[in-house]
Amino acid sequence: MPITKLFLVRHGQSAGNAEGRFGGHSPTPLSTLGVKQADAAAQALQKEGITAIYSSDLLRAVQTAEPLSRLIDVPIVATSAFRERNVGVLEGLTFDESKAAYPNDFYALVNRDLNHKITHGESYRQLLERSTEELWKILNSHMGDRIAIFSHTGVICYLTLHLMGAIHRGTKTTPWLITSNCGINRFEIRSRRNIRVVALNDTRHLMQTTGEDAFAAR
Repeated sequence: MPITKLFLVRHGQSAGNAEGRFGGHSPTPLSTLGVKQADAAAQALQKEGITAIYSSDLLRAVQTAEPLSRLIDVPIVATSAFRERNVGVLEGLTFDESKAAYPNDFYALVNRDLNHKITHGESYRQLLERSTEELWKILNSHMGDRIAIFSHTGVICYLTLHLMGAIHRGTKTTPWLITSNCGINRFEIRSRRNIRVVALNDTRHLMQTTGEDAFAAR
């Protein structure tokens, strides 16, 4: 069985991240730091022999994928399936503003209630379903390849929990797996039942850019 190597990459710092705001589906661009982080991630991933690049179609994710695409001359396939959660009425608000204006939606989000649908938005369950469906389409069409997917903290959290077998139909709440801006989750996949987690939130490539510790979980 060929080994497929998967790299889930969170986008670089966005303007919204820098201000502590919920990004959701907004077209917020990368900050100056985010651009540097994207370049550092591209340099790290260039060494991995990436053969396919997929991305959320939101601006901050595509901007993060672009340096790698240029380096290795592989086109970016952008899709709405890997967009961040649609946070509806919370979009653009800070945590404090969200908590004050929409406490039910805010607390359901931070407590990771999988089935709560945010007002005018979507649930984590809906995010999980759309992103995992697309993930397996990609994995099935790129067996034995090395695939980079650029996405967002929520999507990467739930794709990772899914790959680890930590979510099922009866799951109501989940832990939160932190992925730093331009952190990388690395997997080796032989089949749906044979998945190896190589590293979670690998930020070694960001040490000179942001001074982050190299706390890859191996």
